[in-house]
Amino acid sequence: MGKSTKPKILLTDDERSIRNALREILEYEGYDVLEAENGNQALDVIAKEHIDLMFLDIKMQGMDGLEVLEKMGESGFDFPVIVLSGHGSIENAVQATKLGAYDFLEKPPDLNRLLISVSNALDRKRLVQQNRSLRRKIGKVTEIIGQSKPMEKIHQTIKKVAPTDARVLITGDNGTGKELVARWIHEFSKCSDGPFVDVNCAAIPEELMESELFGHEEGAFTGATQQRKGKFEQATGGTLFLDEIGDMSLAAQAKVLRALQEHTISRVGGNENISVQVRVVSATNKNLQEEINEGRFREDLYHRLNVIPIHVPPLKERKSDIPLLADSFLKQLSEKDIMFSGLHFTEDALEYLSELPWPGNVRELHNMVERVAILCNDPEITKDHIQSLTQPANAKLDNLSSLLSDQHDFQLFKEQTEKQFLLFHLNRNDWNMSQTAEEIGIQRSHLYNKLKKYDIER
Repeated sequence: MGKSTKPKILLTDDERSIRNALREILEYEGYDVLEAENGNQALDVIAKEHIDLMFLDIKMQGMDGLEVLEKMGESGFDFPVIVLSGHGSIENAVQATKLGAYDFLEKPPDLNRLLISVSNALDRKRLVQQNRSLRRKIGKVTEIIGQSKPMEKIHQTIKKVAPTDARVLITGDNGTGKELVARWIHEFSKCSDGPFVDVNCAAIPEELMESELFGHEEGAFTGATQQRKGKFEQATGGTLFLDEIGDMSLAAQAKVLRALQEHTISRVGGNENISVQVRVVSATNKNLQEEINEGRFREDLYHRLNVIPIHVPPLKERKSDIPLLADSFLKQLSEKDIMFSGLHFTEDALEYLSELPWPGNVRELHNMVERVAILCNDPEITKDHIQSLTQPANAKLDNLSSLLSDQHDFQLFKEQTEKQFLLFHLNRNDWNMSQTAEEIGIQRSHLYNKLKKYDIER
């Protein structure tokens, strides 16, 4: 027997007669029905079962319905909740809606209204799921690749934490994929339809940080010719990703702390307090505890940000994922450009990749795959191709002069390779500098410096 495809509805009410009446109606309409006679039982059922919809009584002995909604919100839930009350009031309805309830019905509920509410709630749930699925299919967010134990743990944590409002602090070395984890937290969150706004705290000069985060009014300072909304306002209703938070100045940290505490900001040069409702996710490659000890990071802000910690391991700690990542990067290239169609790695190439050190982590592996794919003239990439295109000969060198000679030759090779790599991306993006810089993961100013270094002109 296969699993039932009927929507599963949980009835939570301390009155047996209400549960029996609702069960009879819902089962007649073709739904699977589970029951809980109090809030604690309901939370136990939710933890063990896949629920599509829940009926929840407001007034129950022990934990009432609003408390149940609060606890569900803390742990995250992605199914609609229809609240029932024998003591209907606007205050209860408003409070239940704020806590995430889909609808509010008075007891005894009108049969037609109840069934319409159930149908609409389940339709909305399906549409939300389809919308998320479509966004993933069109490549809005790259998949997090990996089946190693550390990555499985990250997958599980994201699914559990994302539907909540809890702040998340992502740690890990450069190039490990911290931003991708942040984007998937947003993708699985209740605000996934809202904006995802990222701020690289290390790339913004200290004197511009306040304006960047909180915006400014016209005339607030020299050059402020018009009002500008900051990142907090831009992210309202969505997720604000504070990348490299460990590089933020103490002055900016104090203002961010205030915004997190009070959920309000004021623009530079303005007096108005503006309400902002954003999910804040942060990331850093630094040890913030050490930064706190050295007086470079506020401990109170650290505790505000570090509600849920997620550590993204370096590639050397998840080497079993390297073949999956390499194949995935090659597939992405072939989907973007027909010139890479049919190109694939041999088994010995993948084994060799798994043995190499990757100080640049996933980003370095991605760039290497793209470099080899561009320069390889054969339909398959072998171990020999990777060796010849990514590193100098491994033979031991007998004297210092030969060492210096080989290093010089290798430096020339790296520069030539990088020049070809840049030209490929520039041509693919029709020499759009911003798009090219974003695609290869460097700042636009760095891209201009490299063009000057290699005397690259259109």
